[in-house]
Amino acid sequence: MVDLSDALHRAGVPVRFASALAAACHQYQINTPLRMAAFIGQCSHESGGFRTLNENLNYSAQGLRNTWPSRFPDDATANAYARQPEKIANKVYGGRMGNGPEASGDGWRYHGRGLIQLTGKANYQAAGAALGVDLVANPDLAATPKYAALTAGWYWDTHKLNALADKQDNTAITKAINGSTLGLIDRQRRISDLLEKLQ
Repeated sequence: MVDLSDALHRAGVPVRFASALAAACHQYQINTPLRMAAFIGQCSHESGGFRTLNENLNYSAQGLRNTWPSRFPDDATANAYARQPEKIANKVYGGRMGNGPEASGDGWRYHGRGLIQLTGKANYQAAGAALGVDLVANPDLAATPKYAALTAGWYWDTHKLNALADKQDNTAITKAINGSTLGLIDRQRRISDLLEKLQ
């Protein structure tokens, strides 16, 4: 890797993310064109082309019912939370992923941030311990370019996604990141475009 940061910028990664992603690639052995294209392509999709580092929780009532049917089983419940991101986060993430109950505010405090959305107090704690930074006390750090990239690299590494990238199994990578194959076509397009530019 001669100058990965420069190569990433030439491949269309915004300057403010290029050096952060290069550091994450170096730290987590994301060191072949296949691995880099898969990692950065997934990051690009998850962040809307590196435009957002915070999870969008501004759901309509119908969106809440479609996304979390067990938590919003009827219109009355959904309407009470619709278009209130903080309240929504506290309900849907409360009492899970290391978060306290809904009333604790942990759901919002540890909502998704970063290039691969770091979500839940347990993940903030584990990523912070691995990176030597207190993300539990300072969760907004995960929405800065440096830690957005490093937490994405940490997630990639802990889920052993380099091995899937080596096999070009973008479907399995997408499921590991998203829990489904949502956005698979866009992810694959981004990965293919990057692979072409990084080889």
